[in-house]
Amino acid sequence: MKTLKIIPRFKSEQEERKFWMVHDSTEYVDWSKAKRASFPNLKPTCRSISLRLPLSMLDRLRVLANKRDVPYQSLLKTFLADRIKQETVAH
Repeated sequence: MKTLKIIPRFKSEQEERKFWMVHDSTEYVDWSKAKRASFPNLKPTCRSISLRLPLSMLDRLRVLANKRDVPYQSLLKTFLADRIKQETVAH
């Protein structure tokens, strides 16, 4: 059994992300003792952005969202997620 390194304390989620991007977790965690966890109410980290759309496109998006009874921003996120998935699988 090898000695595990101590995981440092992080000031922010971003600092922790940077750390794990360059460090091997097997040096810090004994994954053989890991258990599956469920976080049903966890929301993904979101960032607000500005997006300029032609007014006609925004109007059509709002009409589509209204027909589905969802907010137009949620519908836009769904459309983007579907397209990203499609592009990722295709390439």
